[in-house]
Amino acid sequence: MLRDITIGQHFPGDSPVHRLDPRIKLLLTLAYIIVLFAVHNISGMVLAFAVVLGLYLAAKIPLKVLARSMRPLLPIILFTAVLNLFFAAGEPIVQIWIFKISKEGIYYAITMVLRILCLIAGSSLLTYTTSPIVLTDAVERLLRPLAVLHLPVHELAMMMTIALRFIPTLIEETEKIMNAQKARGADLDSGNLMQRVKALIPVLIPLFISSFRRADELAMAMECRCYHGGDGRTRMKQLHVTGQDVVSTLIFCFAMAVLVATRWLPF
Repeated sequence: MLRDITIGQHFPGDSPVHRLDPRIKLLLTLAYIIVLFAVHNISGMVLAFAVVLGLYLAAKIPLKVLARSMRPLLPIILFTAVLNLFFAAGEPIVQIWIFKISKEGIYYAITMVLRILCLIAGSSLLTYTTSPIVLTDAVERLLRPLAVLHLPVHELAMMMTIALRFIPTLIEETEKIMNAQKARGADLDSGNLMQRVKALIPVLIPLFISSFRRADELAMAMECRCYHGGDGRTRMKQLHVTGQDVVSTLIFCFAMAVLVATRWLPF
């Protein structure tokens, strides 16, 4: 199950999505998320999912990677669908005790599931096609106006990217610790909820110790390389908006306008 979590992973490539300016990708991802909450019908959600699938195909990222990343979130998706299915207002079609199924409930359940899938796919595409270093530069450049308020923009961007970068590392470390504990006879998969939570204590303690050790090693490495924040730092690669970025942005904005226009469709 832990191997299915792909948040923070980067898949190098030379597709148009990979070559897009990271600042524009970040802004377009935020715009996509906002548009998802502005669309309230099934046709709009299906179209939004088709758009993000097209971007995955353009980025040449296997769809099985996307399916694997959604697998750990299936319980949350199913729980959300059940809540909308049984507790939505409307004339009930089927009713069992306090549970009722209505046309509105089915409609809201499908819409909510599609919205969650689009949110996961859209946000994952950003990290799949953008390296942590480039993403740091993009976040820092976008937050640069806040430096007028004496906010540590560079440090904030660095902290966000380091946290995102170490998610796969911590997942791999957790899996190693769990396998080691199972080899010593630990039972992590059976029992009731409280027993499973107690069984995770031998996993969490080594994980916290390993995390603090990695943080200390990273801080030591940064100090040895004379890192002292963002003042006076230069970059090997400068970010520039190209004609391809402008064309891609216009195409994406047109797609988002079509998604918003689906609000007025009857289904």
